[in-house]
Amino acid sequence: MKYKRYFLTSESVAEGHPDKVADLISDSILDECLKQDKESRVAVETLITGNRVIVAGEITTNATLDIEGLVRERLKEVGYDDAKTTMDYRTCEIEQYIKKQSNDIAIGVNKGGAGDQGIMFGFACDETEEYMPYPIYLAHKITKQLAKVRKNGEIDYLKADGKAQVTIEYVDDFPIRVDSILISAQHLENIDIHMMQKDLIEKVILPVLDPDMLDFETKFFINPTGRFVIGGAIGDTGLTGRKIICDTYGGIARHGGGAFSGKDSSKVDRSACYMARHLAKNVVANGMARRCEIQLVFPYTEFKGGKAIHNKEINRIQLIFNGKPDEKIRNELKHNGFHWSRNEGAWQREFNKRTIYVTNYLIKDVLNNENIKQDEEGEEFE
Repeated sequence: MKYKRYFLTSESVAEGHPDKVADLISDSILDECLKQDKESRVAVETLITGNRVIVAGEITTNATLDIEGLVRERLKEVGYDDAKTTMDYRTCEIEQYIKKQSNDIAIGVNKGGAGDQGIMFGFACDETEEYMPYPIYLAHKITKQLAKVRKNGEIDYLKADGKAQVTIEYVDDFPIRVDSILISAQHLENIDIHMMQKDLIEKVILPVLDPDMLDFETKFFINPTGRFVIGGAIGDTGLTGRKIICDTYGGIARHGGGAFSGKDSSKVDRSACYMARHLAKNVVANGMARRCEIQLVFPYTEFKGGKAIHNKEINRIQLIFNGKPDEKIRNELKHNGFHWSRNEGAWQREFNKRTIYVTNYLIKDVLNNENIKQDEEGEEFE
């Protein structure tokens, strides 16, 4: 028997990676706006480079903001405390270029619609309990563990910046083993690379790796260049929205191109992707498909799953969840760190429960409708 065998790779970045620091700053400003004024309209971009932070964008809010204070607090939180190797939260320069939202954009949003056109995707699969692809799922677990051992002092020579890359072998669309794991972690000067390699394998990789996915051919690459002392904004410029693949499915599914961070939920780049993800997740959870990808296009919605779903079912789901960024969605969708499988906040857990309940009810109602004939054979989408 001939099997379909292939490899898929995804990467995650540490919380001190300059692009994710920029995301964090943008989302922290958004959070503060929504905390004080739930009707805030926010679209904030952050650029960090050298020892300078630049915050720019559009904010319409009644909130009183201390942007400089927020920026320094977040830089301190992620470990940016050295002007020579990352950035110093105490001495860095902070520039602000903030204006109000355009009246032309507000026309569409004020009517409960979108202020812009766009395409957004949601995806889910049955490879993990989180309905996430296995490569990005494991990559996020590694970078989360990397932050944990740095902050609790278990590996006290680590610095904030870093990355993890995971390659998974698949057979007939099932993940069967970890082929390789690569970690690049920032560290203090004069650290023995062999000691570091041993520490990261024993204290970062193995604690989060399913032993059933490990074999004698699995390869580990730890700081393959041998040195990673200069990092953060000193080593690389960071920009909001430049890690959109890390923020979603690690390249396994399509992406419409829009970033999430710094945008309130009236921005369909964010809210429509979140809603599409929840719909896709519940299609998979109900056994309707092993994989499901949903595309939302304003004002049109396309529904596509791993097997054929009757048009009447599609229409029913579209009718109830039309992707409109109305008050109901806006009240639920808020900032969420790594947006699908990482740092899930209490707000999202509660939203998950409500959405799963409602969506399960609708899907089961559709499937139990005797007037709808299901395709017994199913149809595989290319």
